[in-house]
Amino acid sequence: MSYQIAINDPTLGPHFKTLNLAWLEKYFVVEPIDEQVLSQPQKIIQQGGFIFYILDNNRVLGCCALKHHGDQVYELTKMAVTKTSQGKGLGKRLMDACISHFESIPGKSLYLETNSSLKTAIKLYEKYHFVAKECPFNTPYDRADYYMEWQG
Repeated sequence: MSYQIAINDPTLGPHFKTLNLAWLEKYFVVEPIDEQVLSQPQKIIQQGGFIFYILDNNRVLGCCALKHHGDQVYELTKMAVTKTSQGKGLGKRLMDACISHFESIPGKSLYLETNSSLKTAIKLYEKYHFVAKECPFNTPYDRADYYMEWQG
């Protein structure tokens, strides 16, 4: 397969919400902060962030965002891959694109929030040098009980 990465393509915005709602509804509950972020992907871009989409023949198979929080601090967030495309290395391709882009910006700090039950995701993050730490702020997500910082 020939995968392509698209960055900040406004025509793909609806996929950002659809992909993320699918996994949130499967594993958790869609929280108000999810609805807010997923309904306005262009806001992530307007605030200096980036949304990455992985495509195969113009079919969106996954996405991930680097959300800018100011002062060159970014959050890796909203990573999702279609159920039928899971296990094919697409999460790794999205991570490669996000980390490479973060290093080129250059960003000062990169973190993520996740849930401790998502063992496969945590293993992927660890492979990319994310390290579990104490969360330095009050998270807006009820499900987020695991905070990691990139140690590049």
